Amino acid sequence: MAVAVLRQLKQALTTLKPKELRQQAERPLQVGLIAASDEELGEMEQFFAPPDFSPDRRAQASRVLVRGGGPECDLRIYHTSLLRPPQTFSFDPEAPVDCVRAILRNREDLMLPFARQLSPFRRPAACRIIRAIAKENAVFCLATALPDVVPSWTMIPWAVGEFTSDTAFLTMNQIRMAFMLAAASDRLIGYREQSSEIASIVAGAFGWRALARELVGKIPFGGGLIPKAGVAYAATFAVGMSLERLYRLGYGFTREERKTAYEEALENGKQIAGMLLSGLRHRKAS
Repeated sequence: MAVAVLRQLKQALTTLKPKELRQQAERPLQVGLIAASDEELGEMEQFFAPPDFSPDRRAQASRVLVRGGGPECDLRIYHTSLLRPPQTFSFDPEAPVDCVRAILRNREDLMLPFARQLSPFRRPAACRIIRAIAKENAVFCLATALPDVVPSWTMIPWAVGEFTSDTAFLTMNQIRMAFMLAAASDRLIGYREQSSEIASIVAGAFGWRALARELVGKIPFGGGLIPKAGVAYAATFAVGMSLERLYRLGYGFTREERKTAYEEALENGKQIAGMLLSGLRHRKAS
Protein backbone atom coordinates (compact mmCIF):
# COMPACT_ATOMS: atom_id res chain seq x y z
CA MET A 1 0.00 0.00 0.00
CA ALA A 2 2.80 2.43 0.91
CA VAL A 3 4.55 1.80 -2.41
CA ALA A 4 1.32 2.46 -4.32
CA VAL A 5 0.74 5.71 -2.42
CA LEU A 6 4.30 6.88 -3.04
CA ARG A 7 3.97 6.05 -6.74
CA GLN A 8 0.80 8.12 -6.98
CA LEU A 9 2.35 10.92 -4.94
CA LYS A 10 5.28 11.07 -7.36
CA GLN A 11 2.84 11.39 -10.24
CA ALA A 12 0.76 14.00 -8.40
CA LEU A 13 3.80 16.16 -7.68
CA THR A 14 4.21 16.79 -11.40
CA THR A 15 1.17 19.09 -11.14
CA LEU A 16 3.04 21.45 -8.80
CA LYS A 17 4.98 24.34 -10.31
CA PRO A 18 7.38 25.83 -7.73
CA LYS A 19 9.07 27.89 -10.45
CA GLU A 20 5.77 29.66 -11.18
CA LEU A 21 5.30 30.43 -7.47
CA ARG A 22 8.83 31.85 -7.35
CA GLN A 23 8.11 34.09 -10.32
CA GLN A 24 4.82 35.20 -8.80
CA ALA A 25 6.47 36.08 -5.48
CA GLU A 26 9.30 37.98 -7.19
CA ARG A 27 6.89 40.05 -9.28
CA PRO A 28 7.81 43.77 -9.05
CA LEU A 29 5.49 45.61 -6.68
CA GLN A 30 4.78 49.30 -6.15
CA VAL A 31 2.60 50.66 -3.36
CA GLY A 32 1.53 54.30 -3.24
CA LEU A 33 1.51 55.98 0.17
CA ILE A 34 -0.69 59.10 0.47
CA ALA A 35 -0.84 61.30 3.57
CA ALA A 36 -1.40 64.92 4.57
CA SER A 37 2.14 65.51 5.88
CA ASP A 38 5.67 64.17 5.83
CA GLU A 39 5.20 63.11 9.43
CA GLU A 40 2.26 60.89 8.52
CA LEU A 41 4.15 59.48 5.55
CA GLY A 42 6.99 58.71 7.93
CA GLU A 43 4.59 56.76 10.18
CA MET A 44 3.51 54.66 7.23
CA GLU A 45 7.05 54.04 5.99
CA GLN A 46 8.29 53.07 9.44
CA PHE A 47 5.59 50.40 9.70
CA PHE A 48 6.15 48.88 6.26
CA ALA A 49 9.97 49.29 6.43
CA PRO A 50 10.90 49.26 10.15
CA PRO A 51 14.05 51.09 11.31
CA ASP A 52 15.67 47.82 12.44
CA PHE A 53 15.81 46.59 8.85
CA SER A 54 19.24 46.01 7.39
CA PRO A 55 20.32 48.60 4.80
CA ASP A 56 19.68 46.09 2.00
CA ARG A 57 16.17 45.31 3.18
CA ARG A 58 15.35 48.98 3.66
CA ALA A 59 16.55 49.66 0.11
CA GLN A 60 14.32 46.84 -1.17
CA ALA A 61 11.32 48.21 0.74
CA SER A 62 11.99 51.75 -0.48
CA ARG A 63 11.72 50.53 -4.08
CA VAL A 64 8.26 49.18 -3.27
CA LEU A 65 6.92 52.21 -1.37
CA VAL A 66 6.13 55.27 -3.49
CA ARG A 67 5.28 58.57 -1.78
CA GLY A 68 2.21 60.13 -3.35
CA GLY A 69 1.37 57.06 -5.40
CA GLY A 70 0.89 57.21 -9.13
CA PRO A 71 -0.71 55.37 -12.04
CA GLU A 72 2.04 52.75 -12.04
CA CYS A 73 1.24 51.64 -8.48
CA ASP A 74 -0.44 48.28 -7.89
CA LEU A 75 -2.50 49.82 -5.09
CA ARG A 76 -2.64 52.94 -2.95
CA ILE A 77 -2.79 53.31 0.82
CA TYR A 78 -4.18 56.49 2.41
CA HIS A 79 -3.40 57.67 5.91
CA THR A 80 -6.54 57.56 8.04
CA SER A 81 -6.45 61.36 8.35
CA LEU A 82 -7.58 61.60 4.71
CA LEU A 83 -10.73 60.53 2.94
CA ARG A 84 -9.84 57.75 0.53
CA PRO A 85 -11.31 56.92 -2.86
CA PRO A 86 -12.90 53.54 -3.59
CA GLN A 87 -10.58 50.61 -4.31
CA THR A 88 -7.88 52.02 -2.03
CA PHE A 89 -6.86 51.13 1.51
CA SER A 90 -6.70 52.99 4.82
CA PHE A 91 -3.72 53.05 7.20
CA ASP A 92 -4.47 53.71 10.88
CA PRO A 93 -1.24 54.13 12.92
CA GLU A 94 -3.16 52.89 15.99
CA ALA A 95 -4.07 49.62 14.22
CA PRO A 96 -1.71 49.20 11.25
CA VAL A 97 -2.23 45.44 10.98
CA ASP A 98 -5.85 46.11 9.97
CA CYS A 99 -4.49 47.61 6.74
CA VAL A 100 -2.38 44.50 6.10
CA ARG A 101 -5.35 42.21 6.65
CA ALA A 102 -7.60 44.27 4.38
CA ILE A 103 -5.05 44.15 1.56
CA LEU A 104 -4.54 40.39 1.89
CA ARG A 105 -8.30 39.83 1.99
CA ASN A 106 -9.05 41.96 -1.07
CA ARG A 107 -5.90 41.47 -3.17
CA GLU A 108 -5.11 37.80 -2.77
CA ASP A 109 -3.46 37.91 -6.19
CA LEU A 110 -0.70 40.05 -4.63
CA MET A 111 -0.32 38.07 -1.39
CA LEU A 112 2.99 36.38 -2.23
CA PRO A 113 4.83 39.47 -3.57
CA PHE A 114 3.57 41.55 -0.62
CA ALA A 115 4.73 38.94 1.90
CA ARG A 116 8.09 38.42 0.19
CA GLN A 117 8.91 42.10 -0.22
CA LEU A 118 7.33 43.75 2.87
CA SER A 119 7.85 41.85 6.13
CA PRO A 120 4.70 43.07 8.01
CA PHE A 121 2.72 40.97 5.52
CA ARG A 122 4.62 37.74 6.10
CA ARG A 123 3.04 36.21 9.18
CA PRO A 124 -0.54 37.25 8.28
CA ALA A 125 -0.02 35.86 4.76
CA ALA A 126 1.45 32.63 6.15
CA CYS A 127 -1.56 32.19 8.45
CA ARG A 128 -3.93 32.66 5.50
CA ILE A 129 -1.99 30.11 3.44
CA ILE A 130 -1.94 27.53 6.25
CA ARG A 131 -5.65 27.84 7.01
CA ALA A 132 -6.60 27.72 3.33
CA ILE A 133 -4.56 24.56 2.61
CA ALA A 134 -5.79 22.90 5.83
CA LYS A 135 -9.38 23.61 4.78
CA GLU A 136 -8.76 22.24 1.27
CA ASN A 137 -7.47 19.00 2.78
CA ALA A 138 -10.55 18.70 4.98
CA VAL A 139 -12.77 19.30 1.92
CA PHE A 140 -10.92 16.60 -0.01
CA CYS A 141 -11.49 14.02 2.73
CA LEU A 142 -15.22 14.73 2.67
CA ALA A 143 -15.34 14.77 -1.13
CA THR A 144 -13.72 11.36 -1.55
CA ALA A 145 -15.86 9.79 1.16
CA LEU A 146 -19.18 11.25 0.00
CA PRO A 147 -19.05 11.71 -3.79
CA ASP A 148 -22.84 11.79 -3.96
CA VAL A 149 -22.89 14.83 -1.68
CA VAL A 150 -20.11 16.98 -3.14
CA PRO A 151 -21.32 18.38 -6.49
CA SER A 152 -17.96 19.42 -7.95
CA TRP A 153 -14.34 20.33 -7.26
CA THR A 154 -15.06 24.06 -7.30
CA MET A 155 -13.91 24.38 -3.67
CA ILE A 156 -10.42 23.22 -4.76
CA PRO A 157 -10.25 24.87 -8.20
CA TRP A 158 -6.57 24.23 -8.81
CA ALA A 159 -6.84 20.45 -8.29
CA VAL A 160 -6.87 18.50 -11.54
CA GLY A 161 -7.08 14.80 -12.24
CA GLU A 162 -8.27 12.02 -9.99
CA PHE A 163 -6.62 10.81 -6.80
CA THR A 164 -7.34 7.29 -5.60
CA SER A 165 -5.47 7.94 -2.36
CA ASP A 166 -6.29 10.56 0.25
CA THR A 167 -2.71 10.36 1.45
CA ALA A 168 -1.26 11.26 -1.96
CA PHE A 169 -3.45 14.34 -2.33
CA LEU A 170 -3.05 15.56 1.27
CA THR A 171 0.73 15.11 1.13
CA MET A 172 0.99 16.85 -2.24
CA ASN A 173 -1.06 19.75 -0.90
CA GLN A 174 1.19 20.05 2.14
CA ILE A 175 4.22 20.21 -0.16
CA ARG A 176 2.41 22.89 -2.17
CA MET A 177 1.93 24.73 1.14
CA ALA A 178 5.68 24.45 1.83
CA PHE A 179 6.41 26.07 -1.53
CA MET A 180 3.95 28.90 -0.84
CA LEU A 181 5.29 29.54 2.67
CA ALA A 182 8.86 29.66 1.41
CA ALA A 183 7.81 32.08 -1.33
CA ALA A 184 6.07 34.30 1.22
CA SER A 185 9.10 34.19 3.53
CA ASP A 186 11.73 35.22 0.97
CA ARG A 187 13.29 31.74 1.08
CA LEU A 188 14.53 29.47 -1.68
CA ILE A 189 11.72 27.57 -3.42
CA GLY A 190 11.91 24.21 -5.18
CA TYR A 191 12.20 20.45 -4.76
CA ARG A 192 15.97 20.50 -4.32
CA GLU A 193 16.01 23.67 -2.24
CA GLN A 194 13.34 22.31 0.15
CA SER A 195 14.30 18.64 0.05
CA SER A 196 14.51 18.25 3.85
CA GLU A 197 11.07 19.83 4.42
CA ILE A 198 9.54 17.65 1.69
CA ALA A 199 11.12 14.50 3.15
CA SER A 200 9.69 15.35 6.57
CA ILE A 201 6.19 15.91 5.12
CA VAL A 202 6.27 12.58 3.25
CA ALA A 203 7.60 10.71 6.30
CA GLY A 204 4.81 12.07 8.49
CA ALA A 205 2.04 11.40 5.98
CA PHE A 206 1.51 7.73 6.86
CA GLY A 207 1.23 8.49 10.57
CA TRP A 208 -1.63 10.94 9.94
CA ARG A 209 -3.20 8.40 7.55
CA ALA A 210 -3.16 5.65 10.18
CA LEU A 211 -4.71 7.95 12.78
CA ALA A 212 -7.51 9.01 10.44
CA ARG A 213 -8.28 5.39 9.48
CA GLU A 214 -8.44 4.43 13.15
CA LEU A 215 -10.94 7.19 13.90
CA VAL A 216 -13.19 6.20 10.98
CA GLY A 217 -13.06 2.53 11.98
CA LYS A 218 -14.13 3.21 15.56
CA ILE A 219 -17.22 5.26 14.70
CA PRO A 220 -19.94 3.36 12.77
CA PHE A 221 -22.24 4.46 9.94
CA GLY A 222 -19.89 7.06 8.51
CA GLY A 223 -19.76 9.03 11.76
CA GLY A 224 -15.97 9.04 11.57
CA LEU A 225 -15.91 11.24 8.48
CA ILE A 226 -15.88 14.48 10.43
CA PRO A 227 -13.05 13.31 12.74
CA LYS A 228 -11.15 12.09 9.67
CA ALA A 229 -11.50 15.47 7.96
CA GLY A 230 -10.60 17.11 11.28
CA VAL A 231 -7.36 15.10 11.37
CA ALA A 232 -6.56 16.24 7.81
CA TYR A 233 -7.13 19.87 8.85
CA ALA A 234 -5.18 19.64 12.13
CA ALA A 235 -2.26 17.69 10.66
CA THR A 236 -1.88 20.19 7.82
CA PHE A 237 -2.18 23.10 10.25
CA ALA A 238 0.55 21.68 12.52
CA VAL A 239 2.88 21.06 9.56
CA GLY A 240 2.24 24.57 8.28
CA MET A 241 2.90 26.30 11.58
CA SER A 242 6.18 24.40 11.98
CA LEU A 243 7.24 25.41 8.46
CA GLU A 244 6.30 29.04 9.10
CA ARG A 245 8.60 29.14 12.13
CA LEU A 246 11.35 27.34 10.23
CA TYR A 247 11.32 29.98 7.50
CA ARG A 248 10.96 32.85 9.97
CA LEU A 249 13.44 31.80 12.68
CA GLY A 250 15.50 28.99 11.15
CA TYR A 251 14.08 26.11 13.20
CA GLY A 252 10.72 24.35 13.23
CA PHE A 253 8.66 22.70 15.95
CA THR A 254 9.95 19.94 18.17
CA ARG A 255 7.93 16.71 18.18
CA GLU A 256 6.20 17.83 21.37
CA GLU A 257 5.39 21.27 19.95
CA ARG A 258 3.98 19.73 16.79
CA LYS A 259 1.81 17.40 18.88
CA THR A 260 0.52 20.37 20.89
CA ALA A 261 -0.23 22.37 17.74
CA TYR A 262 -2.07 19.37 16.28
CA GLU A 263 -4.17 18.83 19.40
CA GLU A 264 -5.10 22.51 19.58
CA ALA A 265 -6.15 22.53 15.92
CA LEU A 266 -8.07 19.23 15.97
CA GLU A 267 -11.24 20.50 17.61
CA ASN A 268 -11.32 23.51 15.30
CA GLY A 269 -10.78 21.16 12.36
CA LYS A 270 -13.74 19.01 13.39
CA GLN A 271 -15.97 22.08 13.66
CA ILE A 272 -14.87 23.31 10.22
CA ALA A 273 -15.44 19.83 8.75
CA GLY A 274 -18.92 19.72 10.27
CA MET A 275 -19.82 23.10 8.78
CA LEU A 276 -18.41 22.12 5.38
CA LEU A 277 -20.35 18.86 5.35
CA SER A 278 -23.57 20.59 6.39
CA GLY A 279 -23.12 23.23 3.69
CA LEU A 280 -22.37 20.67 1.00
CA ARG A 281 -25.44 18.60 1.91
CA HIS A 282 -27.62 21.71 1.93
CA ARG A 283 -26.30 22.70 -1.51
CA LYS A 284 -26.97 19.20 -2.86
CA ALA A 285 -30.52 19.19 -1.48
CA SER A 286 -31.43 22.64 -2.87
